[in-house]
Amino acid sequence: MLELRPNCECCDRDLPPDSVDALICTFECTFCADCARTVFNGRCPNCGGNLVARPIRPAEKLIRNPASMVRVLRDGDCLSRRVSPGAP
Repeated sequence: MLELRPNCECCDRDLPPDSVDALICTFECTFCADCARTVFNGRCPNCGGNLVARPIRPAEKLIRNPASMVRVLRDGDCLSRRVSPGAP
């Protein structure tokens, strides 16, 4: 079962279980759509895999299978890698 991590590992933005902006890799590294696009170009910086939309767990299933409350952050300043819109 997915952990449904509560935040973007780059900018620490909250990503609740029903967020449509949460993207994950096969190891469940979790990033917001903005960081995935502008910082990592759609690739997980940890494993190199692609980042895809995280499934949304139905609210009634969260009662018995809650989302993780453990916040994970990357070491270093990943936001300094942000690519400007229109940059190659």
